[in-house]
Amino acid sequence: MMRKSPIIALDFHSAEEAFTFLQPFNGDAFVKVGMQLFYKEGPGIVRQLKEQGYDVFLDLKLHDIPNTVKLSMEVLASHGADLVNVHAAGGKPMMEAALEGLDKGAPAGQKRPSIIAVTQLTSTDEAQMQREQLIPTSLADSVLHYAKLTKEAKLDGVVCSVLEAKAIREICGEDFLKVTPGIRLADSTSDDQKRIATPEVARLEGSTHIVVGRAITKANDPVAAYKMVNAQWEGLKE
Repeated sequence: MMRKSPIIALDFHSAEEAFTFLQPFNGDAFVKVGMQLFYKEGPGIVRQLKEQGYDVFLDLKLHDIPNTVKLSMEVLASHGADLVNVHAAGGKPMMEAALEGLDKGAPAGQKRPSIIAVTQLTSTDEAQMQREQLIPTSLADSVLHYAKLTKEAKLDGVVCSVLEAKAIREICGEDFLKVTPGIRLADSTSDDQKRIATPEVARLEGSTHIVVGRAITKANDPVAAYKMVNAQWEGLKE
């Protein structure tokens, strides 16, 4: 069972930096390994994190032909991550192939990683989507369409912004994962994200998990910042 606590984005240049940052957490956190850290350190970073007690979201956003994604997921299933993802834009056959690969690659006697699909990146706004992706509908409709397609493919949920979480919950159900990046504290800057929200708003809107990066990793006291985020996420006063 994956932790429900905020997922800390380990956007660091090396394993040394990541583990130095994590030392005060003593294995008690859910962390995200993205392309930057995975491409630098390889699969070993996931195994090291799991050995220390962390839950791991391996955020590689696979998007390729179905067979390539299937074979890649067979490999990723063996690394021990708790959560992996693909791009929903790859289509239903690709998502079904990803799930098949995870099932096949999971070590005997172990549960496969949960798998979610990215709908629209939280750095994308509606005008950009329409102009660059040539999708003529609203951004919300595009996200909901991808969420329904993901559920039809029998994946466990989606990556979306907080702004779409409530509508996805109504259409896809309470247990369908709604993992929401773009989380900021009230006094934080938006940086390169465009569709952002606070942990409290994410909780109220129906996110099942939140991903938090710079609000924690760039804080003067990361543990205190994490506790503040978690308190807001759990509906406690902080």
